[in-house]
Amino acid sequence: MNETESLLSKKHIVVTGGSRGIGLAIVKECLLAGADVVYLSRTQSVEHGALEAMGGRVQWIETDVTSETSVDQSMDAAAAFLGSIDVLVNNAGITRDGLIFRMKTEQWNDPLRTNLTSAFLTCRKAARLMIQAKSGSIINITSIVGISGNGGQTNYAASKAGLIGFTKSLAKELASRGIRVNAIAPGFIDTEMTQKLKDEIKESLRVQIPLGRLGKPEDAAQAVVFLASDMASYITGHVLVVDGGLAM
Repeated sequence: MNETESLLSKKHIVVTGGSRGIGLAIVKECLLAGADVVYLSRTQSVEHGALEAMGGRVQWIETDVTSETSVDQSMDAAAAFLGSIDVLVNNAGITRDGLIFRMKTEQWNDPLRTNLTSAFLTCRKAARLMIQAKSGSIINITSIVGISGNGGQTNYAASKAGLIGFTKSLAKELASRGIRVNAIAPGFIDTEMTQKLKDEIKESLRVQIPLGRLGKPEDAAQAVVFLASDMASYITGHVLVVDGGLAM
């Protein structure tokens, strides 16, 4: 076992929105780093069989992260399967883009429920378990849009900016209990969402990025592994920007 494979050895990790995109990459990288993982999502990953072959224990639990009952039941089931929850990664997220003068109320509310309220629900449950253990790490996946804003995404930006404030406040609240809380703000990552963009739009994005490329899901996932590991034991309340230098 090399150093990377042992980085999260014996850690028990829960990932929301882990069936595809950045979430799936997080599940994979955590398994490769030696963790046991439960991922919560509406549907099972099409790559679940491959995940099971990666070494660690992995379980999917069908979850509606906008439902308090569903989250509570899934977090209980995850803790029962894993034995404990050492790390929680809140990755579940959606967009409902539109200009504000055309935006319907439900179009505003949907990203707030999925991107922000879900983190409150999972963190409330996980914090109770982590406080008993006097240790733990919570990592919230926000976005560069939550820092810089983006036209046509007032709802999404509000949810992701809210997640940053939530992260910093929770870090202060839980630090004395031995629990670290951090956030990762990915930039433009090459996922299903960006793959739907026209080539000229993707090229215009690429030229704005100092490193000259869109990020890969693994770029964000490897940052999660670092923050989840003991190597980051003195880091809390931090927002780690993973954007190729875009927001410099």
